[in-house]
Amino acid sequence: MASLTLHATGPAPPGEVWRRYTAPGLWSSWSPQIRAVRTDAERIRPGLRGEVVSWLGIRAAFTVESVDEADRSWSWRVRLGPVRLRLHHEVRPGPDGGTRTVLRLTGPPPALAAYALPARWALHRLVRTRLP
Repeated sequence: MASLTLHATGPAPPGEVWRRYTAPGLWSSWSPQIRAVRTDAERIRPGLRGEVVSWLGIRAAFTVESVDEADRSWSWRVRLGPVRLRLHHEVRPGPDGGTRTVLRLTGPPPALAAYALPARWALHRLVRTRLP
């Protein structure tokens, strides 16, 4: 197992970025690699299970492990066949206003390498003031 840390800073307020993270129905609006999220909840919570569908139609199962509203952080595990990733997200005030978000990934090195570029792109979209 290996780990990788990514971050992005942008003008969106931390409360708005946190809202975008906690609502699975919004994930595809800022994460272009996600076409759909299938879950029975409007908001993440520990134990929530679901499925993320990529723009290529690839389906990955997920389970939310923890959510800390006060700290604006959450963790989840994603499984695609034998590949398992753990993702930990944090939303922090930016140095000059706005938001700084951090993503820590743990998993097999080839999977981290493959996911790094789309994850970086998604983080930068997440902290924008407006979404497309």
